[in-house]
Amino acid sequence: MVLRIRLIRREQESAVARMTVPVLSVLMALLFGGLFLFIYGAEAGETYIKMYQGALGTSYAFSETLVKAIPLMLAGLAVSLAFRMKLWNIGAEGQIYMGAFAASGIALSWGNQPAWFLITVMLLAGFLAGGLWGLITGVLRARWGVNETITTLLLNYVAILWVDSLVFGPWRDPQSLGFPLTPRFSMNAYLPTLGDSRVHIGLLIALLIAIIFYYLLNYTRWGYEIKVIGESHLAARYAGINVPRNIMLVMLISGGIAGIAGMIEVTGITHRLQSGISPGYGYTAIIVAWLGRLNPFAIIVVAFLMGALLVGGFAAQSSGIPFSIVLILQGLILFFLLAGEIFLKYRLKLSRRAAE
Repeated sequence: MVLRIRLIRREQESAVARMTVPVLSVLMALLFGGLFLFIYGAEAGETYIKMYQGALGTSYAFSETLVKAIPLMLAGLAVSLAFRMKLWNIGAEGQIYMGAFAASGIALSWGNQPAWFLITVMLLAGFLAGGLWGLITGVLRARWGVNETITTLLLNYVAILWVDSLVFGPWRDPQSLGFPLTPRFSMNAYLPTLGDSRVHIGLLIALLIAIIFYYLLNYTRWGYEIKVIGESHLAARYAGINVPRNIMLVMLISGGIAGIAGMIEVTGITHRLQSGISPGYGYTAIIVAWLGRLNPFAIIVVAFLMGALLVGGFAAQSSGIPFSIVLILQGLILFFLLAGEIFLKYRLKLSRRAAE
């Protein structure tokens, strides 16, 4: 007898699989990450305990995890909106940089304005800059069918290098001793913090956007249109939905939310524009969105866990563990998550047949 294993397409996704695949993806990533730690010469269990303590072991560690999670929440929500319509916005990183650039320009030019006015204008500038950066790709895709994965990815480099040209050049602080930093913003451009920690009201903004997204995507006609377009452009056109307009609108909003993440990072944490303002938040957001199954509230939770992974990675460095291990874990999580997609759409069927 010969044992055969076949993949049979599911008529509908399994609710159990939807819950277990993300969890198993993380567990498998930790397991294989432990293998890399073993090769490096470190003990996996001890390293993971140190990462946990460094990220969640104290109230300070918990607050720092929240600080890291805020831009991941916003960027994750941003890309999830595009992903729902099968638009692969890989450009959140560049949109974050453009939002930070625009907000910094306002802060450096109008720093003497009242705080409420200045922060509001910076928020709008960050949204518009990130949104327009996303809209470029939206127009190219809607009008000429240009692949959005390539354009968003390439625009990341343009945005990053544009910011670098400013902080190394005309915007560089004369007092920075040659470091690529702008002058520090005025106090009026600082986001209010929650209590005595570094956690700022960007957390409330992210939660508010998650609530708005959940309502729009589940209880409005526009949310229904996004779902239909994501399933089939042909069916959407047949139903009278304006596909090109929605592509451009979704890319505008997606880029705009990522731009807000950049604005919040410079106003809430660094209080100036600098080179490397985002340590890959836009790329990590892709993992956050998929682990959260594109659900706004799940994205908030996953972003917190990814923030804990980043902060825990920094804590593990004190034991001689390189931070690159954290990046390996992120890559493994994404790999197993994508591999797990197979089991959402297919099920295994075992059969036996007589050997010839």
